[in-house]
Amino acid sequence: MGALSNLRVIDLTQVLAGPYCTMLLADMGADVVKIERPGGDLIRSNPPFVDDADEEAYGGYFQSVNRGKRSLELDFNDEDDRDDFLSLVEEADIVVENYRAGTMEKYDLGYETLSEHNPELIYSSIRGFGDPRTGETHRQGQPSFDLIAQALGGVMEITGHEDGPPTKVGPGIGDLFTATLNCIGILAAVNHREQTGEGQYVDTAMYDAMLSMTERAIYQHSYTGEAPSRRGNSHPTLFPYDAFETADGYAVIAAFGTNHWREVCEAMDRPDLATEYPDAADRLEHREQLREEIAAWAEGIETETLVDTLEGRVPVAPVQSTDEIFEDPHVRDRKMLVPVEQPGADETVEIAGSPIKMTETPPEPGRRAPLLDEHREELLKDGELEPADPETAADD
Repeated sequence: MGALSNLRVIDLTQVLAGPYCTMLLADMGADVVKIERPGGDLIRSNPPFVDDADEEAYGGYFQSVNRGKRSLELDFNDEDDRDDFLSLVEEADIVVENYRAGTMEKYDLGYETLSEHNPELIYSSIRGFGDPRTGETHRQGQPSFDLIAQALGGVMEITGHEDGPPTKVGPGIGDLFTATLNCIGILAAVNHREQTGEGQYVDTAMYDAMLSMTERAIYQHSYTGEAPSRRGNSHPTLFPYDAFETADGYAVIAAFGTNHWREVCEAMDRPDLATEYPDAADRLEHREQLREEIAAWAEGIETETLVDTLEGRVPVAPVQSTDEIFEDPHVRDRKMLVPVEQPGADETVEIAGSPIKMTETPPEPGRRAPLLDEHREELLKDGELEPADPETAADD
């Protein structure tokens, strides 16, 4: 039984941000019921597939963030389906949705309506620009995706090389970080309800989340009056803290402490640099010259040699490819690759595991994502929300 096995979540979300939030809850034991529009979540058909997209129920995108959930297909334009939805809400703890502001109200299924049916309900939304209930803005109602959030929130402006264009971060952090914050808000609301019996509205905006993530740029601008911009892989106030090209790849070195700096100088056989630049302020002032010294040393040796030379003495690591991540024993030891069934392919695939580790109630991300409408009979049996059976809920 997971830490959240007492919670029932009605999941109205699709694509990435909302499903990732509810996936975190499902991994920790919550019974997550994914309510899907007619035809299902928009990303069910997104690649990659193991072999045949026509035979497989969904691609890797959907599998990765919808594992461990139950599926029910409902059409909110249909009165009977709306009634079925309300019957589920009455027995639920949490509703999560990531529509544009005002969408649920069009079906008379907004927070105020649902809380009348279940006064202790926690209603949570993830939107590009938040909800008027928690702070009205002219941007609400506009569509938003990860790229939009990264652009507006300052992430792209401070990502990339100094002489290059603004660059998005590879993973969809506009979705994923927002989803994680929303999950924290939901759990805080659950704790509040335990103390007071009150439900409430939880709202997290992608723009707001990105601004929170770029906290360094915010305080730098406030303190100095200057707008930070791109610095490549370096740090604005710490040195050395950068990626360096080696003979066969790249390695990162974070040696901004004086003790670490001495170790780097020793490895480079340059004790003169440790003597000439003993203070962090000196090293920061002469960072360009010193970066060239380290770069010249690094490019003459292989990544493995560089890492082996400094590891244990200086924070250092190779820049790994995904192939190398799959081969790293740490990843297996920490159960960060999880095998799941791929319906229609007759084999298993691997998805990212849960980074949340707990000694008594460890998260269990091992059940595959549901087929569309797979759990209709068990969910609507006798008009009540039946509990999930962890042994059979995701079986064919």
